[in-house]
Amino acid sequence: MNCGRCIADLAALVRPYPTTRLPDYPTRTEGTAIPTRVILDTDIGTDVDDCLALALLLGSPELELAGVTCVYGDVRLRARMVLKLLALRGMTDVPVLAGVEQPLLGRVPVYWAGHEGAGLLEPADEALAPAPEHAVDFIVRAVMEGPEPLHLIAVGPLTNVALAFLREPRLAGRLAGLTIMGGAMRGPEAAHLPLVEHNFRCDPEAAAIVLAAGAPTVLVPLDVTTRVVVRREGAARIRAGGTPFHAAVAEQLERYPRFRDQGRTFLHDPLAVAAVIQPDLVRLTDLHVDVETGGRHTAGASLMLTPTADAPANARVALGVDAARFEAFFLERAAAAQG
Repeated sequence: MNCGRCIADLAALVRPYPTTRLPDYPTRTEGTAIPTRVILDTDIGTDVDDCLALALLLGSPELELAGVTCVYGDVRLRARMVLKLLALRGMTDVPVLAGVEQPLLGRVPVYWAGHEGAGLLEPADEALAPAPEHAVDFIVRAVMEGPEPLHLIAVGPLTNVALAFLREPRLAGRLAGLTIMGGAMRGPEAAHLPLVEHNFRCDPEAAAIVLAAGAPTVLVPLDVTTRVVVRREGAARIRAGGTPFHAAVAEQLERYPRFRDQGRTFLHDPLAVAAVIQPDLVRLTDLHVDVETGGRHTAGASLMLTPTADAPANARVALGVDAARFEAFFLERAAAAQG
């Protein structure tokens, strides 16, 4: 089997869908601060950090949400979760799109366990439906046809993003930036981290394609995301925001098994969003990053090396974080009153 040919052919397998109307964005004029337009690509579900990342994004005036694309597993359920949260926030004009359900080569079974949608979705929410356009087509069109370069924040398996790069080779050069939550360097003080981070493990080939695409990439790995947490008092502060949206976010946080059992959980995906808003929250190092696509124990492992002439830097990797400042920043924004 020619896996390289298989991956190349996958880009042609995404069916054409009706296009989604892009939101109207203000025209930049001299002296005005226009928010950075972003697409959030997410596998929102049981693990609450996607929900918290969305809350941080929506609470940050520096960013304007151009769309949300869902990836991996039951993408329509994930889209309903996003649509419900946006509706609770009073934002019904943001495009939400379903993307690819399976890993590129289908060699890794989809991991699906937990309580996706429980405590958020009600029977009536079955009527919530994503836009008919496919997420991959939307990413390509929004980036290539948008009035200004757009930033893509990917906090799930990278299948949608990889297919977007395969469909449109010019995409990497058009992006204002690509920020990824994924990977693990596992330095001397991080031997306790898993060999393979979840998002990369779910689709190693997609991660390899994305990191080789040449986009201006920031990688936020487990080495830093496991240093930042939200605690019970943080959930109470979010709930005190006083709106149905805040109550829903707090409910999802309190329902998450790790948080329920330990009274705290990591802020993986919110840290990736924060790195777009305030880059100085993390310490970035230029590295060459490869992704292992074989191996019984290491498929999806991220191999990070000091750049050389033969292996130039292809990502700026967050290897340090101002944990206290970020945790305070996250709670301030997640609990903020709706604008």
